[in-house]
Amino acid sequence: MKYDKSHLNKIQYEVTQNNMTEAPFTGKYDDFFEDGIYVDIVSGEPLFSSKDKYNAGCGWPSFAKTISKASVSSKTDLSHGMIREEIRSANANSHLGHLFNDGPSELGGMRYCINSAALKFIPKKEMKEKGYEEYIKYI
Repeated sequence: MKYDKSHLNKIQYEVTQNNMTEAPFTGKYDDFFEDGIYVDIVSGEPLFSSKDKYNAGCGWPSFAKTISKASVSSKTDLSHGMIREEIRSANANSHLGHLFNDGPSELGGMRYCINSAALKFIPKKEMKEKGYEEYIKYI
């Protein structure tokens, strides 16, 4: 399926389509903790819940898990002289960020380190009107 990307600004396009990473501590969701869900900026696909977001201090939004394992795919990323696990949205194939195993053990030990530019936040109070009512249970 083709997704319209004309609504993306330059950084959103570069991150999601060209695997770029936004600079640390510059993304709008790094230090943001309202109730709601985070969806793929390209497709609107639900990805993460605010309930699973935590402050990892790394400069990017961090989540302990996805809303659904089926909402993301992963592949080995050998760029920049590192071995990492890249995370992409399952439907739109947007580059989201990377997955690391250095998250809080009490949350399962994983850290989904995600670019703010790849996400759109849907506040809990707007979820029903925007068609995300079934995901309220994840908050």
